[in-house]
Amino acid sequence: MELPAAEPYKIKMVEPIYRSTRKEREQWIREAKYNLFNLRSEQVYIDLLTDSGTGAMSDRQWAAVMTGDESYAGSSSFYHLKETISLLFGFDYFLPTHQGRAAENVLFSVLVKEGNIIPGNSHFDTTKGHIEFRQATAADCTIYESLDPENLHPFKGNVDLDQLKNVLEAHARESIPFIILTLTCNSSGGQPVSMQNIREVKALADQYGIPLVFDSARFAENAWFIAHREAGYERKTIQEIVLEMFSYADAMTMSSKKDGIVNIGGFIATRKKEWYDQACTFNIMFEGFVTYGGMAGRDMNALAVGLMEVLEDDYLTSRIGQVQYLGEQLSKYGISVQKPYGGHAIFVDAKAFLPNVCQEEFIAQTLCVELYLESGVRAVEVGTLMADRDPITRENRYPQLEFMRLAIPRRVYTNLHLDVVATALKNVYDRRLAVTSGYKIVMEAPILRHFTIELERVVM
Repeated sequence: MELPAAEPYKIKMVEPIYRSTRKEREQWIREAKYNLFNLRSEQVYIDLLTDSGTGAMSDRQWAAVMTGDESYAGSSSFYHLKETISLLFGFDYFLPTHQGRAAENVLFSVLVKEGNIIPGNSHFDTTKGHIEFRQATAADCTIYESLDPENLHPFKGNVDLDQLKNVLEAHARESIPFIILTLTCNSSGGQPVSMQNIREVKALADQYGIPLVFDSARFAENAWFIAHREAGYERKTIQEIVLEMFSYADAMTMSSKKDGIVNIGGFIATRKKEWYDQACTFNIMFEGFVTYGGMAGRDMNALAVGLMEVLEDDYLTSRIGQVQYLGEQLSKYGISVQKPYGGHAIFVDAKAFLPNVCQEEFIAQTLCVELYLESGVRAVEVGTLMADRDPITRENRYPQLEFMRLAIPRRVYTNLHLDVVATALKNVYDRRLAVTSGYKIVMEAPILRHFTIELERVVM
């Protein structure tokens, strides 16, 4: 008999969590204005809001923390991280930032101007926010297969080359500062981009003389999918695949809180010295000196170790396998989710789940609240709230898909925790037809509203 797979680590420290009552949760979510971001962490039983900065660091990372160099300038921790980034990604120029959206802010301050068009594959919410804040436009060119949760296309994060070419043909070269690829593509369901598609996008970018930038938060998970789904890469190591992936990019931004397996941090890396030179000014203005940029030396040390650990095949197989485990549990109960299962999260099809709630009342947010009330599990909406308003008309944008994202932190929960999540969602599913109304907006910010929005129930 073949031995079952187990986590490639053992638990060294635990943190207690509180299992609340439904009555407590009803009060807490009401006080939070039905925004799960407003809940206190102790009011949450199993927290699947995000995989960003919520992972568990290893003993090797904690050991590296203790040798961090906190010098303001010229920190040895900076040079350690710089060498690691050069080894893994092949970039000579590197700037640390305090997290991924800070890296976007610095780089986009150099590159993005009013009236620009930035094509890509389902831009992440902060990416789109930074673009639209600068009165530019994010053009989504993701393949159509990504819009069908039951379609088993292995690389639903791919760019549709015809759509991309249409954007490039329709606008002047000067108005397109770069093309951006998100690896893996979060908004389409944690879906990977194939190496073939990366090469084809790069070829098209070169044809039109446009740089290519990677949003690299989950680069290692993307590489694992290439190794397991793309012909010709079966015998390649994850590190070899990563190096090839990034050979096609002119620059990268990174939220290190994902595949860096640290609690804070990010960076920009590039081969373009002119970009680096200009970005240095904004890094000093917004983040800190160029050799720390908003990160402590101890955090840079932990990140350098984490970037190496995330390439281990045993780790990635366990990590992605746990996401697939939750997906299989939900599919067994008849719950529609984005397939194939993604790298960091399961995306539940809220429209199929709650057919009696209209999109104007925020279907996915309604499902998130119902799951929290049922079990204390916190998820996040990837739907109309996150889509925000059109910057010109100020009307709600209604995406074709309404997802509830269940993002699994790295090395934190066991499969028993995920069994609780699956059972809780099944309980909600069994009474789904009784949920006939959702929520309306009481207060919202002008951009990235989903983080701070306040809602109230729609009374029928």
